[in-house]
Amino acid sequence: MTTPYQRAQAAGQDALRRTVLDAAGALLVSEGPQALTMRKISGEIGCSTTVLYTMFGGKDGLAEALYREGFARLRARLVAAVDAAGDDPGERLAATALAYRENALAERAYYGVMFGQAIPGFTPSAEALAESKRAFDVLGESVAALGGGDRVPEPDVDPTNLLWAVAHGVVSFELAGHYPDEKSAAAAYRTALTAVSTHLGLR
Repeated sequence: MTTPYQRAQAAGQDALRRTVLDAAGALLVSEGPQALTMRKISGEIGCSTTVLYTMFGGKDGLAEALYREGFARLRARLVAAVDAAGDDPGERLAATALAYRENALAERAYYGVMFGQAIPGFTPSAEALAESKRAFDVLGESVAALGGGDRVPEPDVDPTNLLWAVAHGVVSFELAGHYPDEKSAAAAYRTALTAVSTHLGLR
């Protein structure tokens, strides 16, 4: 019987990297940051610790890789949603907003590293922070396509940042278990985004 490491190795370096990061993220969710050790992760996927140290250099490098991978997956999901929405600017913005929540629910482990300080003491590098902003450029482009900023009641308010703050707040509440069920959470998300979009003149 092959191990996850052997299957990923056969699929290539990118697949191996994703396998390691997914295993690390799963441990982070199930057992907390204390489980994020090279020995524990190597045991989960069936490889030596040397492989992990070679790939990431240590726990700090692993944390940085989790952060970057999380934002790469977010950006990919946002781009796919925009592409699937067609040419209508309103539909593209709505698709982007929905994709943000879908990504948070699908990638909970990564979301915690990206926004929730799931790894105490971790601070992303300047390069990682710059990379993370590329994900929000997708939302910014959708807002700009609707003339975002031209009709904002408060001139000093950045409509992209406000939309993201509202989306992030509602999603964080959902991930923390503050809604009775998925239907209630989805309704709250739609209502909040509709309200802020209307306020910003984006509808």
